[in-house]
Amino acid sequence: MMQHAVKKPPVKPWYKHRWPWFIMLGPAAVMVATAVTVWLAVQQPDAMVVDDYYKQGKAINQDLRRDRVATSLQLALDARFDAQAGTLSGRLLSFGRPMLAPFRIHLAHPTQPQKDVTLEVRPDDYGNFTVNAKGLEPTHWQVVVEGEGREWRLARSWSPAKQPALNIVADDS
Repeated sequence: MMQHAVKKPPVKPWYKHRWPWFIMLGPAAVMVATAVTVWLAVQQPDAMVVDDYYKQGKAINQDLRRDRVATSLQLALDARFDAQAGTLSGRLLSFGRPMLAPFRIHLAHPTQPQKDVTLEVRPDDYGNFTVNAKGLEPTHWQVVVEGEGREWRLARSWSPAKQPALNIVADDS
């Protein structure tokens, strides 16, 4: 009896099959994503981390004192942002009367401190003011209004795109 030898096709090396490449695709994608994440983390450090917690705690107590002074003066800011003109207009009232003294409006960007804006306000003889606020991003700003000598402050958050009116009353802050 004669046995016939069955001829097997030649075996291809592993790299010529598609399945090993398909299986390696997942880990390769994870390695690329990890590299991109590390690059982004190094390029833009977290600006919200505070270096000196003790100093920040003392500043909070000072801010609370300034808030109480604003309440005792019955301060209220009524302003409106005109996006087309790039201006913020309004008036600051104390006991219902316009304040004529200069003051500051500080707009703190939520994540990028280099985009913070400080507006120096000089009201006219009737207490009205208009300041240039061109380029104000439509984001969620933290607003601090304070006297020139920083003796009082009004604070609140504000999104000009959602609400062009900026109204801050001392008791509400």
